[in-house]
Amino acid sequence: MEQAFLTDIQNNQNIIYKVCNLYRDSREDQEDLFQEIVYQLWKSYPGFKGESKLSTWIYRIALNTAIAAYRKPTIDISYPEEIPDHIQYTTELNSSENEERLFRALRILSDAEKAVISLYLEDYSYEEIAAITGLTESNVGVRLNRIKSKLKERLK
Repeated sequence: MEQAFLTDIQNNQNIIYKVCNLYRDSREDQEDLFQEIVYQLWKSYPGFKGESKLSTWIYRIALNTAIAAYRKPTIDISYPEEIPDHIQYTTELNSSENEERLFRALRILSDAEKAVISLYLEDYSYEEIAAITGLTESNVGVRLNRIKSKLKERLK
C-alpha cells in the first residue's frame, strides 16, 4: 500500500503544491501545510474506493486541510503514525513572474473563493467543482463570475 500511495502522490503532487501556494504565503508555512496534507491523505488512503477520480479526491482533502488548518487553534501536533520518508516539499517547481502575480491575487480571495477558482483553473467541470466543494452547479457559475471580476480588477 505504501508504494501505491507514494506513486499516487508523486503523480498528483502538483495539486498539493498549488493548494499550498494558494493558501500560505511563506515557504515554511507552505512546507508545513504540504506535510499536513500528505498526512491527511495517508490517513484517508485506505478508505479511498475510487468512486471519484484520484485527483478529485486529493483536491478535496487538500482544500479541506488547508481551510481547516486556519480554523484550528495553534497547538503542538504529535503524529502517532509515520508518513513515508520519500515525500518532501520541494522548490523544484519554479513559477514565473506572472504565476506569482496570479498567486498573490488569488491569496487575497476568501478560502471558499480560492477553492472554487483553483479547481476551475485545473479544468474541473462545474459538476466536479460542485461535488468537491458542496456547492450547487449554478452557484459555482455565479461564484466564478464574481471571482473573475475581482481578479480582473486586481490584475489591472
